[in-house]
Amino acid sequence: MSRRGILTVISGFSGSGKGTVVKELIKKYGYVVSVSATTRAPRPGERDGIEYFFVSKDDFLGKIREDGFLEHAEFVGNYYGTPAGYVDEMLNMGKDVILEIEVNGGLQVHEKRPDTVMIFMVPPSAEELKNRLINRGTEDIDKINKRLARAYEETEYIDSYDYIVVNENIEECTESIHDIIVNEKKKIRYNSELKDAIIKDYKRFERR
Repeated sequence: MSRRGILTVISGFSGSGKGTVVKELIKKYGYVVSVSATTRAPRPGERDGIEYFFVSKDDFLGKIREDGFLEHAEFVGNYYGTPAGYVDEMLNMGKDVILEIEVNGGLQVHEKRPDTVMIFMVPPSAEELKNRLINRGTEDIDKINKRLARAYEETEYIDSYDYIVVNENIEECTESIHDIIVNEKKKIRYNSELKDAIIKDYKRFERR
């Protein structure tokens, strides 16, 4: 019987580098990133089941009623969610699954799956986060300030996570997260067959 995979949530401030690190984890170690479902229309080049599972609003709401999502949210009139069935399929195949999601979604996942490994990623400092957002060159200062204010709000939830990882260097951060997941695999709950084999092996020394 193959080992069930481990589910990991990676959250963090906008601009902390989550996306880049997750891409490195996929490329270097073969992690699987869950495909989200959405009610929005596909954009040019997007493929169903690859970028997103594209579903109707009625189907999405039906899945909510059936408790078919690990987490979901509505944004600008469209729904987004992480299908529980897809994640479980990957985990049952022994694949380690990463969910790169914001804090509210991460907490929803943890409520439904308490054994989820919860990792919060941060930059080395608030000033560094501000510089990264400015250097991206994609938003004006007003939007950047809103992202920084949101980052402060999200600090309230850090205690809900198991690990905090500082992303000062992409390669080192990638290795730190990989090490966390590898060490999680050594926990008893992921090694029930080994535990049972050890008990059976030592049973011959049982006092009669």
